[in-house]
Amino acid sequence: MKKRFSKAEKAERIAEILDELYPDPEASLKHGSAYTLLVAVLLSAQCTDVRVNQVTPVLFARADTPEKMVALSVEEIEGVIRPCGLAPRKAQAIFDLSRILLDKHDGEVPQSYEDLEALPGVGHKTASVVMAQAFGVPAFPVDTHIHRLAYRWGLSNGKNVVQTERDLKRIFPAEIWNKLHLQIIFFGREYCPARGHDPHQCRICSVYGRRSLL
Repeated sequence: MKKRFSKAEKAERIAEILDELYPDPEASLKHGSAYTLLVAVLLSAQCTDVRVNQVTPVLFARADTPEKMVALSVEEIEGVIRPCGLAPRKAQAIFDLSRILLDKHDGEVPQSYEDLEALPGVGHKTASVVMAQAFGVPAFPVDTHIHRLAYRWGLSNGKNVVQTERDLKRIFPAEIWNKLHLQIIFFGREYCPARGHDPHQCRICSVYGRRSLL
């Protein structure tokens, strides 16, 4: 019979495994500033990081600050970012948020959730990534990988990403959130994919996964 673990026991051991596999995880999206990170994360919606990293060097060569971005037309931005999908909406959001940064924040990316989430095209997950990766504020951005794995590992009920974020923040100490969310994403991509996954062969799922998955 599979051994039962408390959530605290699971969390501690899972964190140890992830530290072993990914001791120094680095963000996948290439960026050189809080602003370019913000734009890159916005572009990553329903698009792979690999594709975003192919597009952003071209975009940022032309405009890597809000001032340079609003000097372009929405159509010019759209033409560059088209491979990322949802180009008309994303281009308008990038142009509009750049204008707001200039008008309301002296051209700087604000360091608060409230101000970030007030920007066009910026939801809570995007704001969390920027807070964590640009400003070092403890945050736990929940993407599809994290949401899926938190359910598989019995750390959250899988109801929605908001609940998953609450559950994970309650289980893991704040000082590891910024590293841990990247580690879980990398583990999900490499070892625990959405499809074709054999939990019996998974280092975490085989021991700490939900009993219903095995």
